[in-house]
Amino acid sequence: MSYLDRLEGEIASWTDVSVHAHRFGGKEFRFGKAEIGHLHRDGTVDIPFPRAVRDLLINEGQAVGHRWVPDSGWTTFKIRDEADIAHAKDLMRLSYLRYAVKTSSDPHHFLTQERKTLHLGSRYISLLETFAPRNV
Repeated sequence: MSYLDRLEGEIASWTDVSVHAHRFGGKEFRFGKAEIGHLHRDGTVDIPFPRAVRDLLINEGQAVGHRWVPDSGWTTFKIRDEADIAHAKDLMRLSYLRYAVKTSSDPHHFLTQERKTLHLGSRYISLLETFAPRNV
């Protein structure tokens, strides 16, 4: 099993994530009907984010703008070897969080746990908290 297959398997194991064939090849990951990103067989990972998160990721050198739609919320990260898998997984998990926090029974606790796991700074948390339901 290749490291890309292992990455696919890990993302597919997250709650409420389904895997589909992507229209340009590779695998697409969805939370419900929303795409959280897709993985091409050459190791390119394309991930959508709210514009503020995308800008922060690019400014920190965590990803680059998407090659076909660079002025959108989409980012690209290229997996070159097995060492890049953890970073690709963390980026995909960050995309996943904006949907998972909406359905969490305790969104603030959920974000606190994810913050520790992903080592997220306060700027990311403040951006993700905007997706948490206010009435919980």
